[in-house]
Amino acid sequence: MVVTRFAPSPTGYLHIGGLRTALLSYLWARKNNGTFLLRIEDTDFSRNDEAAALAIVEAFKWVGLQHDGKIEYQSSRLEIYKQHIQQLLNEGKAYKCYMSKEELEALREEQTQRKERPKYDNRYREFTGTPPEGREAVVRIKAPLEGSITVHDGVKGDVVFNVHDILDDFIIARSDGTPTYNFVVAVDDALMGVTDVIRGDDHLSNTPKQIVVYQALGFPIPKFFHVPMIHNHDGKKLSKRDGATDVIAYKTMGYTPEALLNFLVRLGWSHGDQEIFSMVEMLELFDPSDINRSASVYNVEKLDWLNSHYLKNMTNEKLCELLEFHGVMLISHDKREILLDAVKERAKTLSEMAMLISEILVKPAGFEEAVLKKGYKEDSKEVLEKFSTALRAAKELHLPSDYHHVMESVVTEMGIGFGKIGQPLRIALLGKLSGPGLDSVMAIIGVEETLERINTLISY
Repeated sequence: MVVTRFAPSPTGYLHIGGLRTALLSYLWARKNNGTFLLRIEDTDFSRNDEAAALAIVEAFKWVGLQHDGKIEYQSSRLEIYKQHIQQLLNEGKAYKCYMSKEELEALREEQTQRKERPKYDNRYREFTGTPPEGREAVVRIKAPLEGSITVHDGVKGDVVFNVHDILDDFIIARSDGTPTYNFVVAVDDALMGVTDVIRGDDHLSNTPKQIVVYQALGFPIPKFFHVPMIHNHDGKKLSKRDGATDVIAYKTMGYTPEALLNFLVRLGWSHGDQEIFSMVEMLELFDPSDINRSASVYNVEKLDWLNSHYLKNMTNEKLCELLEFHGVMLISHDKREILLDAVKERAKTLSEMAMLISEILVKPAGFEEAVLKKGYKEDSKEVLEKFSTALRAAKELHLPSDYHHVMESVVTEMGIGFGKIGQPLRIALLGKLSGPGLDSVMAIIGVEETLERINTLISY
């Protein structure tokens, strides 16, 4: 059975790249009727942030990635790691190193001056003497001294690492007894039965060390899929300026989980020319072996386009539910269907939709001179007065089409183009020269509010 996992460190918010890795791991497990695990790697006590751990769980809940079983916290598994470290010590596969920090720094400085790669010199590898007095020991694993380690990667193919170039007897337990990252990752993945590790290729250099741990403990080595990183348009690592923010920030910005997941699955993976993928289609079509070897590019315009697609095709009932997060309550609004139909064709995000709704429901606080200069001409007052008279005379005004007929009658009677009535009317209703259809706006706010807004502009 395929078992995958997502294992973030709670040292900050869940990055968008992390969510992509989680999604790919989730899809591969679900496609194979396997298991998807969530593990919080919180053994670095100096950097752990409890709020960050909660934010990761909140982000998972928002996007709907359901993990199997309980969340595993490495901080609750310290005794397990201690037992396995002791096992390696007992078997002579690891040893205590008493090298001081000053000695290590001096060694690295000498190696740097000789233009060698700084690395531990194995001075305590076969040590049997009396430990230096007052020294606290770290535990180092015995790494291979020669040869190579091959990572069989499902994305990049076989990646061969020369032992001399990348390995030394690395630390698996600090002087205070706490285990190190590469050790606990290998132990956890093995004990939790993880068969397929899908993660960013920034972890590729860690993989040889983890293979050393697997082999020392006699654990099976999982399949690896190292996914290229997400870059900006300049080919550099994403920064906040590029939109690389906390996953929950995307909720605040008004993106839907469906759009965000669709966007992420397409970063580095494709299926022909298809752009829109439902979760069912992702599960049917995704295979990590099809992930591109080159880095993907973050494109916020693509995300906006996808989000707009999902908003346009979403039921108004669902939109009402999502808009509540953005402070818009429409459940009891008698014109909510007309209102939502009017704005969802124009909005890229839920926050933008909320702003458009507010612009319709809240009368303009004033009028900018630049807007008046462009759209309110000498004859605009006459046109708006004529339109107001026609509105008062109309008997049935409920639907947008009813208001449109009144506009048509005024245009025909006065022998003018629609722009002559459209621009000043839009300024009166919305305070600007763009927005949803005027007939829809009037149907939403009603006759009396429409007349009041027109009169406010005429009297301005």
